[in-house]
Amino acid sequence: MINLISSQWQPLLLGLWNTILCSVIALIGSLIIGTFFALLEISQKRVIRVIGSVYVEVFRNIPLLVIAMGFFLIVPMYIAKINGFTAGTIGLTLYTSAFIAETVRAGINSVETGQLEGALANGMTYTQAMRYIILPQAFKVVIPPLGNQFINLVKNSSVLAFVAGFDLMYQGNLIANDTLQTMPTYFIVGVLYLIITLPLSYYMRHLEKKLA
Repeated sequence: MINLISSQWQPLLLGLWNTILCSVIALIGSLIIGTFFALLEISQKRVIRVIGSVYVEVFRNIPLLVIAMGFFLIVPMYIAKINGFTAGTIGLTLYTSAFIAETVRAGINSVETGQLEGALANGMTYTQAMRYIILPQAFKVVIPPLGNQFINLVKNSSVLAFVAGFDLMYQGNLIANDTLQTMPTYFIVGVLYLIITLPLSYYMRHLEKKLA
């Protein structure tokens, strides 16, 4: 195994970097998009609520691999040429954002409605009330499930392996095929995934305790 690491450390580090980069981009993007569609889902206007619900239901109920392959094959054919890393990251972002939208919506609904009414009665706009009063409390409530979504996001980034995204799993597959050392290769890949997910898990638990 040491010989394998010493001879394949460059592609492994490249895969680790691409996995981290994809995860960070998708994490930020899915949190922003998910929060936006969570707000649409609780809008007072029915048309806006329907738009938010349709987005969430569509991306939540289509397999991630299908979404990623759609961007990898269809978008370059009809819209613009994008590489596997971009296609996989976009697919992962949209897929995760649907789950985050439901999580954030549940957090918003857990805040007493009287707080929103009180903020509006004191001269705040709806946007101000959401930004300064409702959303901070909602995020505080949903930190544990959001943490789980973020960890799942990192693991789901392995979808890049199917669209030539040069992520950790993609590099692991190449190394396993080239060296025929299947078990050691995937053991190393699993350890590298743990290097990403364990600190994230620890930080989310620390943040949950800090805000409790």
